[in-house]
This record gives sequence, C-alpha cells and structure tokens, in this order.
Amino acid sequence: MRAVVYSETGPSSVLHLAERPVPEPDAGEVRLRVVVSGVNPTDWKSRSGGTASLAFPEATPNQDGAGVVDAVGPGVDGLAVGDRVWTCMAAQDRPTGTAQEFTVLPADRVTRLPEGASFDVGASLGVPAVTAHRALTVAEDGPSRLAPGALTGRTVLVAGGAGAVGNAAVQLARWAGATVVTTVSSPEKGELARAAGAHHVVNYREGDPVAAIREVAPDGVDLVVEVAPAQNADLDAQVVRPRASIAVYANNGGDEVRLDVRPNMVTNARWQFILMYTMGADALAAAAEDVTAAVRDGAFGVGDEHGLPLTRFALADTAKAHDAVESGAVGKVLIDVG
Repeated sequence: MRAVVYSETGPSSVLHLAERPVPEPDAGEVRLRVVVSGVNPTDWKSRSGGTASLAFPEATPNQDGAGVVDAVGPGVDGLAVGDRVWTCMAAQDRPTGTAQEFTVLPADRVTRLPEGASFDVGASLGVPAVTAHRALTVAEDGPSRLAPGALTGRTVLVAGGAGAVGNAAVQLARWAGATVVTTVSSPEKGELARAAGAHHVVNYREGDPVAAIREVAPDGVDLVVEVAPAQNADLDAQVVRPRASIAVYANNGGDEVRLDVRPNMVTNARWQFILMYTMGADALAAAAEDVTAAVRDGAFGVGDEHGLPLTRFALADTAKAHDAVESGAVGKVLIDVG
C-alpha cells in the first residue's frame, strides 16, 4: 500500500511517500481502507515536534479520516466489513495515521457514517467536531449531551466562527437549539459563519464588539467557545452571564492568559480548558454519538454552502496539505487517499 511516513520530527519535508505492507488487525481492532484523510493543526504540530518527540521508529500523520472497514479483528462487535465510517485520534499514541491507503485502529476510534453522508463530511469531523462538542457540554448548568432542543434558550458565543472548530461549534449549537453569536475578523469570514448557521455575526475589528454582543444577549451569553483566550479574556468577562462557561480549546494569539479576578468572580465564570486527547473515554464516546446524530439529521455539512470551504490535495502532496494548514488555510484541508 501507499503510505506517507516520517521517521523524525521537523518541517513538512520529513514526510515522504513509501510502499508499506498492508497491516492486519489484532483483537479489538479494525482495518480501514482510507478514502479521505483530514488535516488539522494538531497534525502538523505533532509532525514538527512541537507537542512531543516521535514515539515510534516510523509514523504516518493525520488523526482524522473516513473510509470503509475492510477487515475486523477478534472481539469486535458493532462493526463489520463494508461499513462506511469516520475516525478520530487515529494517530494518538499509535503510528497509524490516516495519510495511507489502509490503517489499523482500535474499534472504539471508529464510528459508522450515517447513510448518505459523504466521506468528505466524515473526514472533517474528528478533531474539530469532537472538540466543539466538548466545548458545548462543559457548562455548570448543562447540558452534558447535545441533541435537538438541548441548548434551547441558551446563547452561545463562538470566537472565530470561520475556523474548523468554530464552524463545527456553530453547526452543532444551531442543531441543539441555541442562539448562536460568532466573532470574525473580516466580512468574508462573516459570510462563512452565516453559512454555517450563525444567527448573529460580529466583526471584532469594527466598532464595539462587547456592545454588539450585549445587544444580542443583554443578560449575557451562556457559553463561550474560545480560540484566542489571551486576546479575548477581557471581552469574555464582559459578555458572560452568571455561571457561564468559557471553554478554551486553542492558544491563538498567545500562550499566557491574564484574568481579572473580580469580573470573573462576580459572574461565577467557569474557565474550562479542553484537549481532546485527555478528555476521557466517556466524553469521547458521547461526542461520537451526538456528532453522528447531527450528521444523520442533516445538520452538519461541509463545503462553501456550510461555511467550510474544502481544499484538496493528493496523497503524494501530504506535505503541501500540512503547509496549507500551518499557513492558516480557511476551511478544511482534505487529502484524497483512495
């Protein structure tokens, strides 16, 4: 099979296309024929050595993907050869990323795709959608799961609604019944956020964003999905209602956050930091179920019409795909594998 591999961390040039044997699944594992691989910031950061050293003599990058189960190991229930599936955390503590024609994964990292859902949608779930689900379900006053009506009566503020996680948060929050407000940096990104389903879009580079958000939510927002805490901490403190949750999933704009005690104390604000890899098996399973339900309901899509433009690369151009994500490509970067 064709596989993109690397044996040392570094720039995208460490990636190269190679021929490798097709792997066989062990107990509790399935083999996936990968059709589309999704690229996320975590993929290039891991490859570069920015998060940890390479734990294997050789590894294949990319956590997310979609394809077809073509072999099942002993002890696997609920999955069968021929199932169309999406996967998340394929390369977590394993050398088995999705930038290859076949990959072997634990069965609990594979979820069936609903009928009619494309492989592009499947490969775009994973890191963004699971992270967004976690951000929307950590509030003190709930909910702990997402479904139609779960966020009815709540106002959700999504920082950076044109990003992959932001887009997923907008779509999932809208599906769950929330009023969705998002901040963006340009009119073009505002159009993407509206296409994703945001009810209100605030360009934070124009006017008074706090006043604009308060106009929509005079009593304050219930949930904040935060991508840039270093830049937005003061804004968040000014727009949340009592017992609001501010869920931080990235460090855009700086690694250190300064919090004023009094404003956050007055509102009993909860600052919740999120990393998919340590959120626990129960939260991961809940996210997989709820995200799949949103896809089944037709509430989660990709492409321009859903505010998530797709940029595609061939498997041999995986390095270019990583470079595109590192350079801040808007939308979702996908690799056509098979």
